[in-house]
Amino acid sequence: MTAFFEFFNTVPLWAYILLILVIFALRDILQKKHTIQHNFPILGHFRYMIEQIGPELRQYIVANNREELPFNRRQRSWIYASSKKENNYQGFGSDQDMNEAGFVFIKPAMLPYKLPLNHPHHAANGKDPNHYTIPSAKIIGAYHKRRRPYRPHSVVNVSAMSYGSLSARAIESLNKGSLQFGNYHNTGEGGLSPYHRFGADVVFNMGTSYFGVRDHEGNFMMEKLVKMTQNNPFVRMIELKLSQGAKPGKGGVLPGSKITAEIAEIRQVPMGKDVVSPPYHSTFSDVQGMIDFIEQMAEETGLPVGIKAAIGKIDMWEQLADLMVETGKGPDFITIDGGEGGTGAAPPSFADHVALPFVYGFSTVYKIFQARNLTDKITFIASGKLGLPAQAIMAFCMGADIVNVAREAMMSIGCIQAQACHTNNCPTGITTNNKWLEAGLDPTLKSERFHNYMKTLAKEIIEITNAAGYEHPCQLGMDDIDISMGDNNVIRSLAQNYGYLKTPVPYKNIQELLDCSNLGGKNAPVESIA
Repeated sequence: MTAFFEFFNTVPLWAYILLILVIFALRDILQKKHTIQHNFPILGHFRYMIEQIGPELRQYIVANNREELPFNRRQRSWIYASSKKENNYQGFGSDQDMNEAGFVFIKPAMLPYKLPLNHPHHAANGKDPNHYTIPSAKIIGAYHKRRRPYRPHSVVNVSAMSYGSLSARAIESLNKGSLQFGNYHNTGEGGLSPYHRFGADVVFNMGTSYFGVRDHEGNFMMEKLVKMTQNNPFVRMIELKLSQGAKPGKGGVLPGSKITAEIAEIRQVPMGKDVVSPPYHSTFSDVQGMIDFIEQMAEETGLPVGIKAAIGKIDMWEQLADLMVETGKGPDFITIDGGEGGTGAAPPSFADHVALPFVYGFSTVYKIFQARNLTDKITFIASGKLGLPAQAIMAFCMGADIVNVAREAMMSIGCIQAQACHTNNCPTGITTNNKWLEAGLDPTLKSERFHNYMKTLAKEIIEITNAAGYEHPCQLGMDDIDISMGDNNVIRSLAQNYGYLKTPVPYKNIQELLDCSNLGGKNAPVESIA
C-alpha cells in the first residue's frame, strides 16, 4: 500500500489535471443530450456558464442607464438611494431623449401652490407626523353605506403579493414598513398569513381558489371570511381578484412539493397534493352573480368590497356599469392592473401580449363609468409600474384615486431585478422559500428601507402636485400632462390623447381628510376599527 501511494506522489499535478480533462471530454463526447458539448468538449460548458450570467452582465456592464426593462438602472438607483436615505438627485440635467414617443411632460403652474406655514406638508414642519401623509380624497364604501367605510391613510400603497410568492421575511418587512408609514398592505391571493399581522392596515385579496376562506375542495366558505375579518379588525377591505396583469385570464398551480405545513394551514389546502387555481370563479358565472356576491360579502363583513382586473374586452365592463346604475349596487372600488405588471411567474405569451398596458386599460374603463356618472361613487385604484413619482402623477391625472406598488416595493427592500422570481432561487431572499437565501433578509432593516422609500415617493408626489398649483393629487387633471408624439415636435395633452377629461373629485383641504373618523393607518381612530 505504501508503494502505491509513493507512485501517486511521483505523478506531477499537471498529469492529474490532464486526466480529469480527458475524462470530462470523453463524458461530453459520449453524451447525446447537448450538441454543443458533444461537438466542443469542455469548451462547450463555457457557453452555458456565460448564458447563465448573461442577465447580470447586461445589467451591470452592457446596458446603459435608460435602456433596461422592466425597470432601467436610473429608476432602480432612485429607489435604492431613496430607501437608504442617500442622495437620489442627479446632476448636469436630464439624460433622457425628450422627443421620444410617449415622453411625459408634467406642466408646472407659473405660480406654484403656496403652502401655509402651519401646513403639515410645509418644509418647516418636517417633524410633523403628517408631513408625508396624503390621505385618499374618497371614502371607500361610503356611497354604498358599508358599516365600516375606509379612507386610506395614503394614496400610495402595497399591491397584491402573497406569502408563498414572496418569502415570510419579505412580507414581514413590507407589513412593518407599512405600519410605520401608514399605508395599507394587500395580501395577494395566498391568504392572510402571520406575516401580515404586524399592525398595518390590510386589504384581503381573494382569488379563484379562495385561499384562507375555503374548504379542502376549494369551495368558498362565507363563515370563514366573516370570522377572519372579525378576528382581524386591521383587515379594512376585500378585493375580489378577477385577473392580474402578469397572467390575465389564467389560473395557477401550487405544486404539492412546495406546500409546507404552514402554507397548508394558511391557504387551507391539503398537504402533498397539487392545488390548481382555475381562471374563473366558482361562486358566480356572470356579472349579475358577481354583484350579488360582492353585496353578500359586504353585508356579512361590513367591509368595502372591490374588484381587481387586467383589461381586455369591454362588453362586461359596460354591463357592470349599467347594472350599477340600475340597481345602485356593485363594487366600492375597482383596481385596474396594467398588462405590464406582475411580480410572480407567468408564461411569456401572457406576460407580453395578454391584456392592455395600464394607460390604455385604465382610460378605457374610466370612460365607461364616467359616461354613466359613476366615477364619484367608485374609488379607482391603479397598478402597473406606478411606483415612481412621474408615473404616479400621471395615474392621478387620469382619474386614479390610489396607486398600488409591487416591484418598486420589492426593490426598496433589496430586489436587484434578477428576474428569478419563478425559480425559487431569488438571490435577495425576497421571492423564495429557500431558508438559506431568505436568512439574508433582515425585516428590521428592510422595513425601515421600505418606509424611507414611501416617504420619499410621497414627498416628491407632494412637491410635483404643489408645482402644478394644487394641494392634493386628486386635483390634478388630464390637461396637466402633455405627451410627446415622437415626430414633428408634436405634443398632446392626456385629454387629447385619450379622449376624456377626468371628473373633478370633491375636495376641501388636507385637514378635513386628516380629521376623518374613517381614516386608516397610523393613529387610526378607535371607533373606525371597533
